Amino acid sequence: MKTKLLTIFVLAAIFSAACGTAAAPAPTQAPAASGSATKINISGFKFDPATVTVKAGATVTWTNQDSANHTVTADDGSWTSENMANGATFSFTFAKAGTYAYHCAVHPSMKANVVVQ
Repeated sequence: MKTKLLTIFVLAAIFSAACGTAAAPAPTQAPAASGSATKINISGFKFDPATVTVKAGATVTWTNQDSANHTVTADDGSWTSENMANGATFSFTFAKAGTYAYHCAVHPSMKANVVVQ
């Protein structure tokens, strides 16, 4: 009887240890799949998130959630949105790899980056 109880206890301990050791994966920002959409909020006079990583062919969409107008303007001038009022969106598809710095033309201290892989 003691041997049987000991065996059950050992098996239960092994099973419990095997089930309890799996750690949850650390949260990370996964790159977006090619052709998929990534969203960036404009709120509190900042772009959130300030940096996103996407694959070539991905579309990024910005939504203005501030009461002030903003733009999404590439630092090199290659693309820009119109003035965006609250609730307005702007989308841009990134065709090739590179780091694309951008800012708000109305509030130049607002800066962010899109990294395309």
